[in-house]
Amino acid sequence: MSTFNVPTREEVSANNQAIFDNLQKGLGFVPNLYAYYAKSETALGDYLTLQNRKSSLKAKEREVVNLITSQINGCEYCQSAHTVLGKMNGFTDEQVLDLRRGSAAFDTKLDALVKFTASVVENRGKATADVKIAFFEAGYTEENMIDVVIVVGDKVISNYIHNLAGFAIDFPIAPEL
Repeated sequence: MSTFNVPTREEVSANNQAIFDNLQKGLGFVPNLYAYYAKSETALGDYLTLQNRKSSLKAKEREVVNLITSQINGCEYCQSAHTVLGKMNGFTDEQVLDLRRGSAAFDTKLDALVKFTASVVENRGKATADVKIAFFEAGYTEENMIDVVIVVGDKVISNYIHNLAGFAIDFPIAPEL
């Protein structure tokens, strides 16, 4: 199979059609990534539940995790989507690029978060001792550590789905680093 198509509303189950309708109402469109999940009867609902769970991390911190995880995993779709979301959460264009490069020189606490997340992703959960120490010294807690890993898991799911299927990116394309 060389081409993976994003299903239309009419091509998915009634349950997923209802989710499409809610996404259309809330976002103004159904992102291709979410639509692709609807090829599975339960994946879209399950994924949205995971993505929208309460977290000890602020929205801006979740975007840090999303951006660096997507960069490391080479997911152009998620890099593009989270560039938009990062800017919506207050990051400048240059800050988004810095985060994707693995640094947040503009904020020492976020710098500890981006470096911790990068180490978690690159080392499959075995973050280096120095970045773990810096993460906690920056004021993060064990609860935050757990929530970082959950956001990484969420993003790995999306990164892998797009990296496997390669459907069209329906966000402005993130600049290459």
